[in-house]
Amino acid sequence: MADIAILSAVQAFLHKQHGQFIDGAARSGSGTRTIDVVDPATERTIASVSSAGSADIDAAVASAQAAFHGAWARTLPYQRGVLLNRLADLVEANAEELAQLETLCTGKSIHLSRMIDVGQSAIFLRYFAGWATKITGETITPSMPSMQGEQYTAFTRREPIGVIGAIVPWNFSMMIGVWKIAAALTTGCTVVVKPSEFTPLTLLRLAELAVEAGIPPGVVNILNGYGDAGQALIEHRGIAKVSFTGSAATGVKVGQGAMAANLTRCTLELGGKNAAVLLPDVNVYGAVAGLLQTGFVHQGQVCAAPERVFVHRSRIDEVLDKMSGGLAQLNIGSPLDEAVQFGPLANKPQLDKVLGYLDEARRQGQVCHGGRRLDRAGYFVEPTLVRAGSADDVLMREETFGPVISFLPFDDEDELLGWINDSPYGLSASVWSNDLSRVFRLIPRIQAGTVWVNMHTFLDPSVPFGGSKGSGIGREFGSAFISDYTELKSVIMRF
Repeated sequence: MADIAILSAVQAFLHKQHGQFIDGAARSGSGTRTIDVVDPATERTIASVSSAGSADIDAAVASAQAAFHGAWARTLPYQRGVLLNRLADLVEANAEELAQLETLCTGKSIHLSRMIDVGQSAIFLRYFAGWATKITGETITPSMPSMQGEQYTAFTRREPIGVIGAIVPWNFSMMIGVWKIAAALTTGCTVVVKPSEFTPLTLLRLAELAVEAGIPPGVVNILNGYGDAGQALIEHRGIAKVSFTGSAATGVKVGQGAMAANLTRCTLELGGKNAAVLLPDVNVYGAVAGLLQTGFVHQGQVCAAPERVFVHRSRIDEVLDKMSGGLAQLNIGSPLDEAVQFGPLANKPQLDKVLGYLDEARRQGQVCHGGRRLDRAGYFVEPTLVRAGSADDVLMREETFGPVISFLPFDDEDELLGWINDSPYGLSASVWSNDLSRVFRLIPRIQAGTVWVNMHTFLDPSVPFGGSKGSGIGREFGSAFISDYTELKSVIMRF
């Protein structure tokens, strides 16, 4: 099959002069650099974006502060929910345009862009919209002794904390951007979003749709630029909270910069070296299908994807054989071709990183399937299986964030748990078995923010998501996000 036809609206958007979105309108950047947006499937530049300068950053934060104290503060909770639902309507109405922009920037399958970046963004917007009228405090009866017959009562309020600085990665720019925008808006905060320099376009288009939905100017602002723009946003004294999704190394710098700037609070959703465990009774067909789907979706560029798989020794040869057979059937090619299941890596730095890990695996003689770059234009590599020699191998410890899964056999549970937990990360894990007694005994002993059973990676807006240890601080969605976007105020009264 051939690539789908690019919509005329997408072509027109690509040819615009892009920069920032501040106070409800697009504007060029005052920075000195231009960002080239490269299609990873062709290595061709498809658009350019001017970078933000210090004046743009000040203007975006000032706009967000004015809206926070002005129009957005006067918007009732019910109306905030209505506006988020209108934005969801517009996301769905412009679904194909947004999906094509996302695929052109990231190399993500057009099916995935339609289903996840667009479809799930609308679902998350509606979920957060429902919280707008349900953010409450509590009443308390203090135990203060009465001296002259007086009585006491107390209550708490949840108040929006202010302007949110949101920094979004390149792998799911629109969806993760929506998580942060919707969490901020439903609690009464305003937001300045800094997308990755590799994927700036879909959030610029989303900001236009936010104005069309009736969200007041200044509530949603977009700044584009490189790491220095993100750092300036983090350190800006007008920012009340930073919400960052990205690598652990960058997350440490973000947290340090925010605290040093103004004791600015942070939510950090960082990386992982996520484990999957296949117990002796595992349904191999089901586990292999699940690992193929979740380990290689978006070419493995998913923070919660399974990267190290521990298989009981009695089943590992069977698992590797079926995994290799499944990968051999993948159709690799253009992400705009609806017949393709596996596309390019998202950008050149990511390609170089993954190629380094593949070189290491080949040097160790551990590659069972794949392991090389494809000889064609674009950032294409083969999906790769590695049979590790030990739990200390580089590919069992370092996050590849690519289409590489390492397998290691285990013999007993104590050995297994030691390997799973001997990691600086603790984002997610999965256990594959029908022995639920054994599974439920393992779950409390696995150090991870999320444990899936007979599945991996799937997220639901009602279930909090985030990591332990080096995988982050705080949680996205569920009800847990409310405490991160609000200040708890206590009121005590005597009468």
